[in-house]
Amino acid sequence: MNDENGRVDGDDDGHRGHGLDGLDGLDGMEATDPVDVVVAGGGPTGLMLAAELRLHGVRTVVLERDPEPTGHSRAQGLHVRSTEVMDQRGLLDRFLALGRQFRVGGFFAGLGPAWPEDLDTAHSYVLAIPQAETERLLAEHATRLGAEIRRGRALAGLSQDEHGVTAELADGTRLRCRYLVGCDGGRSTVRKRLGTPFPGEPSRVDTLLGDVALTASPEELAAVTAEVRRTHVRYGAMPLGEGRYRVIVPAGGVSEDRATPPGLDELRERLREVGGTDFGAHDPRWISRFGDATRQAERYRTGRVLLAGDAAHIHPPTGGQGLNLGIQDAFNLGWKLAAEVNGWAPGTLLDSYHAERHPVGAAVLENTRAQTELMNPGPGPRALRGLLAELMEFEEVNRHLIEKITAIAVRYDLGGGHPLTGRRLRDVRLGRGRLYELTRTGRGLLLDQTGRLSARGWSDRVDHVVDTSPELDGLAVPAALLRPDGHVAWAGDDQGELADALTRWFGEPSAG
Repeated sequence: MNDENGRVDGDDDGHRGHGLDGLDGLDGMEATDPVDVVVAGGGPTGLMLAAELRLHGVRTVVLERDPEPTGHSRAQGLHVRSTEVMDQRGLLDRFLALGRQFRVGGFFAGLGPAWPEDLDTAHSYVLAIPQAETERLLAEHATRLGAEIRRGRALAGLSQDEHGVTAELADGTRLRCRYLVGCDGGRSTVRKRLGTPFPGEPSRVDTLLGDVALTASPEELAAVTAEVRRTHVRYGAMPLGEGRYRVIVPAGGVSEDRATPPGLDELRERLREVGGTDFGAHDPRWISRFGDATRQAERYRTGRVLLAGDAAHIHPPTGGQGLNLGIQDAFNLGWKLAAEVNGWAPGTLLDSYHAERHPVGAAVLENTRAQTELMNPGPGPRALRGLLAELMEFEEVNRHLIEKITAIAVRYDLGGGHPLTGRRLRDVRLGRGRLYELTRTGRGLLLDQTGRLSARGWSDRVDHVVDTSPELDGLAVPAALLRPDGHVAWAGDDQGELADALTRWFGEPSAG
């Protein structure tokens, strides 16, 4: 029978046996029930992943080395695709209450005449929200779903065998799990202990970044910034509220010691050297340094250990893509790893995480390299900036680059078929609500306008919703099978093709 949302073919929770044979009874382990997945790192990537795993009943522990949240916010916002992700999981209202929506130009290398019109999304804006708030909201979400976050617990080493992984903690204790995911940043302990190659280019230019109070007037800030940015694009002061600013200025050179943060004196000195004034900078909450190094792990999976977020890729923060890329890594990986743990994953499903996300990470590295070149102060880059600024006056060029930055242009290579296959489907209006309201459970979704199709046999993993949408008609979509990450696995009206797609992504049908 159909429920109020048009679901058919049953609707159970899809949890299966965890297959924890070989994990119990190991000497020296923490006195705790066996864990399915250990997530190393409690930043946005790790917290998003923990929440996605818990949606499917996977027993998850997050190990975070810091005893308390730092309160620092290197990243300052969510791009379109990440905003859609929050909507798909019912979190967006919480984020909107704490953020500000912007539709302005300049997200690609500081260029762009205006925010492009008619982006393929119901959320056509950038949501300005400090990273500290994003982490807090995701931690609350993961905890509500039952994830355990253990703070002050640093991972020191790991080993794996055919049954699982042993996480070795800095305090000498060990924790056994079926899988471990390194979400522990650019200096990832997990990646280093695996010995995963991390090729790329070292930093050539460094930039100082700080949250400080300023005594200069807004008029002085605006005038000096406008003049300096004629040649130095990596310069400015963005108001954060309460008299504080996010200050950015080119560093004097490339640091060999990334572990030691710069101080206020260095920041003030560089502000004076580049702009002739330090704006009366004082009372720093946080000062950091970043370079333009670009590196990517050769593989995102080694046996039972996987990498996500900055542990898998590092790049300059141009375009504000780092935090967003990590959240989207977790959104892709979560349901696949849960399927593996719960026993229904097709044989190649977990490996599709690397196959899909490695090219996306590589593309971000490429566009940040291009932006960095465009932001250099030399005459050649300045000439290129002028030319690209002219090209971005064309709406198609502007839209193309913003779609790249905001990740709504991502298309996974899932084979032929409908033009939407491999793309995420935007939130569309249905007869009984919105599409994203139907994705909160993290299950697959068959959205069926024909009323003639069936997902029977997969009802423990896939919701079947019969409903209609003029927007889907405009996209020539009689029915679409959505994966839990919102990407279209199949579109059409042929039951045989649908069954093949269901088997490919959701395993063999259940008996009965």
